[in-house]
Amino acid sequence: MTEENEILKMHGGTEPGVLSMKPRFEVTNREQLGKAYTPGVAEIAKLIEKDPSVKNKYTMSGKLVGIVTDGSAVLGLGNIGPAGGLPIIEGKALLYKDLAGVDAVPLALNQVSVDEQVETLKNLSTSFAGFHLEDITAPKCFELEEKLAAAVDIPVYHDDQEGTAIVVLAALMNAAKVAGKTLTDLKVLVNGIGASGYATAKLLLEAGIKHITLVDEAGPISADDQRFNKYQRKLAQESAVNAHFDNLAEAIEDQDVFIGLSVGDILSAEDVQRMADDPIIFALANPKPEIDPQIAHDAGVKIMATGSSQYPNQVNNVLVFPGLYRGLLKSGIKKVTADLEIAIAKGLSARIAEPTADKFISGVFDKGVVDTVTQTVVDFANQN
Repeated sequence: MTEENEILKMHGGTEPGVLSMKPRFEVTNREQLGKAYTPGVAEIAKLIEKDPSVKNKYTMSGKLVGIVTDGSAVLGLGNIGPAGGLPIIEGKALLYKDLAGVDAVPLALNQVSVDEQVETLKNLSTSFAGFHLEDITAPKCFELEEKLAAAVDIPVYHDDQEGTAIVVLAALMNAAKVAGKTLTDLKVLVNGIGASGYATAKLLLEAGIKHITLVDEAGPISADDQRFNKYQRKLAQESAVNAHFDNLAEAIEDQDVFIGLSVGDILSAEDVQRMADDPIIFALANPKPEIDPQIAHDAGVKIMATGSSQYPNQVNNVLVFPGLYRGLLKSGIKKVTADLEIAIAKGLSARIAEPTADKFISGVFDKGVVDTVTQTVVDFANQN
């Protein structure tokens, strides 16, 4: 059987999809029926009528995450629509359950305006303990997250933004140690300022790295360049870099770090050799990195991460989201702030006691990753 057929069989067959509902107990007689459903649930309904907050104690709304997509920006596939986005968020729901025991359901939204999407999710929010946004195009995703977080009293988390940014920061903390460089002194170039690149650069600024050059497909971003959206221009204004470069090859000169969240094969060996000594390369585009790892190594790069499981040091947001939401549900935290993101990054980086070029970030299946992130969130809640 070919790999494609195996994938189709796994997701299809007599019971389509990779998820199913599982009851907490069986109903096998009238007494159990009366307690689990009518007339017993009337008592629960009356309690919740008097105090709506107790719904979280007596219904699954207190532990259920809604994973939301409109399929407008799926990694490696582009705009494939709401239905096309469903397999991705269904897979995320599976990982939530398998890795962290968190119940999550996929929700596909039509590609309507931000305000319509916010209104829809706000109207559904009674059923959920949090929203996880996924594969929504930039800059729409920035506005959606901002407005939705203000409209609901449950956590709102965009995995393409916060999840990616946290893992990049965690990996960079240890990569800097391997290079013998101070994190906050690093000169960093972030290439690809969509959802992931924007959030990553923003978190690096929050973590104290001030020398950040932002490059997108139209070239280096500056605060006064109207080709870029308001979020990109504001981020450029906050960086200490005055981006007077014509292209990536010029912008990369003397940089300590290249972080690629863009497209494959845009970084050359010659570009790498223009960087500072002991350069750090995070080529995170999928399925093809910005530079082939072998080409990078031949050009002298020793400290490198990719977004692929085929190579050492995979930077993947699956290291974050299962434990993060389990921690949010346990702690009752309502907002995912930059301080919390930095705390999680520190927790992840600390898992590698003695980072090396071959391993400076935990693997996706390393034992204890989910527990580390969960405990970090709980500790953060207790300290703040």
